[in-house]
Amino acid sequence: MKRCPWCGTDELYVKYHDEEWGVPVHDDRTHFEFLVLESAQAGLSWITILRRRENYRKAYDGFDVEKVAQYDENKINELMQDSGIIRNRRKIEASINNARQFIKIQKEFGSFDNYIWSFVNNKPVINHWDDISQMPATSELSDRVSKDLKSRGFRFLGSTIIYAHLQATGIINDHLTYCFRHKEVYKTPSA
Repeated sequence: MKRCPWCGTDELYVKYHDEEWGVPVHDDRTHFEFLVLESAQAGLSWITILRRRENYRKAYDGFDVEKVAQYDENKINELMQDSGIIRNRRKIEASINNARQFIKIQKEFGSFDNYIWSFVNNKPVINHWDDISQMPATSELSDRVSKDLKSRGFRFLGSTIIYAHLQATGIINDHLTYCFRHKEVYKTPSA
């Protein structure tokens, strides 16, 4: 079975590639989870974050956006002491700020899912890369989404992080053409 080469042979990475990456997400909690994790990843490898994912779930109240939006200085200090997550104050503060902005988008659009999928008219972008070297780190779409999120007050969500979010949540299918998941992800039930 051929896979995208980025996941290598690490069991956790392969499971993520085979079961999650690129599957269309329509659940706001999952969108919020990926936004927190992807912004935490800035400057690090995704596997570093993936290995801490369960710790993030515990530390961030299961990615309950309403709870995260209420975090105060005491909670920030608590998170800064949590060795199970990336202890970067700016990233932690951004995640709390972003939770507050996320809720505003939910109120305006009915859900964050409605907002993010509206950029592609609810139809995923299906790329046809034959080699990982063809896959970009950003796109015109990720530039637009990032710019819009920043205009709404989001932080630590540049175009590269947003491109990763679009890939992870199936808004962009960047499985390589020879990867067994390229055609399969749209047969997988959405999250």
